[in-house]
Amino acid sequence: MVSLQPIDLDGLKATAITVELPKTTLIAVATDVGYIMCGALDVELLNTRLKDRGIVAGRALGVRSVQALLDAPLADVTDAARSRGVQPGMKGRDALRLMQ
Repeated sequence: MVSLQPIDLDGLKATAITVELPKTTLIAVATDVGYIMCGALDVELLNTRLKDRGIVAGRALGVRSVQALLDAPLADVTDAARSRGVQPGMKGRDALRLMQ
């Protein structure tokens, strides 16, 4: 099952996406500029093979819900996210505020 949920982070509009797959669930929250995602996100791939796209993204490990993703510290971020001030260790919700 796939679900979409609008999120309001103090005026910042975002969309939460949850994809339930066999034995795993993918969770992401996206703004118009970038997104944060569960541990399935391959930051290295985005920074190397897809570098020319300038994808603004970060991943958090061990999250099992949208709320957990918003509250979790990011384990890794893309180079394009770093250029916007997003850093590993930053909570997901704070990173999203820099992705507007």
